[in-house]
Amino acid sequence: MSEQKTPTRRDFVKGAATGAIGGTLLGMGAYSYSPLAYSRMSKVNREQADFGACRSVKVTSISETSWFNNAHLVGDIHAAGGLLVDQYSINWPPFGNGKGVAQGSYKDGIDSIKKMIPGDLEEAWATQQKLSLHPDNPGGYSCLIEVEDLDGSKHKYLLDAGWSYDWMDQSFKREAIDQMLAAGEIEALILSHEHFDHFWGFPVVMKYNNKIPTYAHDGFYEEGMQYIKDSGYEGDLKVIDKELTQIRPGMMAIKFNVPIITRVYGEVSLAFNIKDKGLVLISGCNHQGILQMTSTAHQKLKYDNDRFYGVYGGLHISPFEDWDPKYDDLVISLGKWDFERVGCNHCTGHLTAKKFIEAGYPVVQGTARFRTSSPDYLGNGDTITF
Repeated sequence: MSEQKTPTRRDFVKGAATGAIGGTLLGMGAYSYSPLAYSRMSKVNREQADFGACRSVKVTSISETSWFNNAHLVGDIHAAGGLLVDQYSINWPPFGNGKGVAQGSYKDGIDSIKKMIPGDLEEAWATQQKLSLHPDNPGGYSCLIEVEDLDGSKHKYLLDAGWSYDWMDQSFKREAIDQMLAAGEIEALILSHEHFDHFWGFPVVMKYNNKIPTYAHDGFYEEGMQYIKDSGYEGDLKVIDKELTQIRPGMMAIKFNVPIITRVYGEVSLAFNIKDKGLVLISGCNHQGILQMTSTAHQKLKYDNDRFYGVYGGLHISPFEDWDPKYDDLVISLGKWDFERVGCNHCTGHLTAKKFIEAGYPVVQGTARFRTSSPDYLGNGDTITF
């Protein structure tokens, strides 16, 4: 494993306190969404790193339903102390200890299941259901990305590992991800960030391939790095410590340093240059904000036709369906980039997807299967090709 300097809680709080906004608004990334933030971005020369091109990218939503009840999730966070509370202390599975809200810890939780993971995930999850808050609420976020090179060869990557061991194992089997992992067909796992719904399902990946090359932001905390080890990982952990990390021709990881709710730090998004089409951006949550993601890509990367072609994933606009008028400005400003294909889901929010459709954006809609609650965006089992 590569070595890294993990941030402390003090680093997180310091980052939150010295950012452009404070407290809750900073944690939710609201300032990043505002026209004011966009107007204040420095006018700099475009660096335009050349990272090659690929022929196409196909994304399959394995699971975008991170949890099934907003009220339970938000209620637990507030009861535990608010948006800046340490996620490992809330007492959610798989780190519950039976002591109640805000009394959890990584150590107590992992001690109850360490001998069971990744070999006996059913028993591990059953154990945690007896110790944790709202154990049936977790789902998870994960998608399969298939990249076609210019020579026609294809390469598979997994973005994120979800949350619930039970739900993610079912979802992996539904999309044959278990078979792909076991056969070594998936070349790497990319962890967008350390949040519970994107990372805590890590042992499910390990169940089928515990040596898969894995990428992680250098903002992962000590608990997150230990969880990777405790899950039985024996592969090459690639810590992303630079703003731009090329994965393969036409595929670039972009690192954003941003404090996020529940004491998480940093997110990695992906950029693809589709030959003769332009740039495609894929995110897990996009806590850095859609304006920062698009502006950074515009400044840093060289891509065909100098145009944005598509976007997929969580865009982090009204993830709890609590629409604020300021988000209307964001919906309008997104039109600046003239995307040809918009595939949104997860923390984009159903209200946001509806707003996109009403604004006439080329939203690729889904089928509302496998407990996805709306066809307005790409749900569980749905695909999009760029």
